Amino acid sequence: MAVSIELTKEYGYVVLALVAYAFLNFWMSFQVGKARRKYKVFYPTMYAVESENKDAKLFNCVQRGHQNSLEMMPLFFVTLLVGGLQHPLVAAGLGVFYAVARFFYFKGYATGIPDNRLKIGGLNFLAIFGLIICTASFGINLWYLWD
Repeated sequence: MAVSIELTKEYGYVVLALVAYAFLNFWMSFQVGKARRKYKVFYPTMYAVESENKDAKLFNCVQRGHQNSLEMMPLFFVTLLVGGLQHPLVAAGLGVFYAVARFFYFKGYATGIPDNRLKIGGLNFLAIFGLIICTASFGINLWYLWD
C-alpha cells in the first residue's frame, strides 16, 4: 500500500531550522580552526597531548564541543525532518531551540571547563527528546495508515 505525504507550507520552517544549524556548525568549524592556530595544534592532529602542549586542554575543549555537535547532527537532522512532517511548527521550534542550546553548549565547552557546556547548553537534550517524540508520533500514525 502506498502512502503519500503532503508537505505543508509550514514545513519550510523545519528546513530553515536545519539551515540555521548548518550555519552554526560552519561557525563552530571556524572556531576550531582559530583554536588550532592559537594553540598550535596542526592537522592531522585531532586532539592535543598535554605532555606536548601546555594549552592542550583548552584546544581539546574547543575541538570536543564541535565534535560532539557533529556526532549528534545525524540524530538531530533525522528527527527534525521526519518529526516535522506531522508537527512542522513544533519541530521547527524545537530545532531552533536545539541550535541555540548547541551554541551555548559549544561556548561553555570552549571555556576549557567542560562542565560549563551543561549550564544552558544541556537543554539541547530536551529539544532532541521533543524531536524524538515528534518522530515517534509520525511513525505511529504512519503505521496506522498501513494497518
